[in-house]
Amino acid sequence: MPESKPSVLFVCVHNAGRSQMAAAFLTRLGGDRVEVRSAGSAPAETVNPAVVEALAEVGIDISAEIPKVLTVEAVQASDVVITMGCGDACPFFPGKTYLDWKLDDPAGQGIDAVRPIRDQIEARIRSLLADLGVEAAE
Repeated sequence: MPESKPSVLFVCVHNAGRSQMAAAFLTRLGGDRVEVRSAGSAPAETVNPAVVEALAEVGIDISAEIPKVLTVEAVQASDVVITMGCGDACPFFPGKTYLDWKLDDPAGQGIDAVRPIRDQIEARIRSLLADLGVEAAE
């Protein structure tokens, strides 16, 4: 892991659900001790409304977020790249840490289906912070 502030990129297909939730939790729990990016291999127009609602329930507002396209530059600038169902769309660079998180896709799901995904992502983010040697803010 990097000696300076670690940089993490979350990637899913639409950058409208899982990667947005992961980035939001890492931003909240990692604060200014972690650099956070998220992107999608085929970004949607907007963030999934059920995802926005599920995060609002735990005090995180991502209503202003906009899905972003995955770029080679974003991967190059990141120490850790975490994919979530985007298959081989993510470019590979030696020296990066790549993780693939198997999570249900919240696309087209209601809030009741999104809550457990949100909670799984929060738990994984807490574990990631420990792996990075960064103490989680509460």
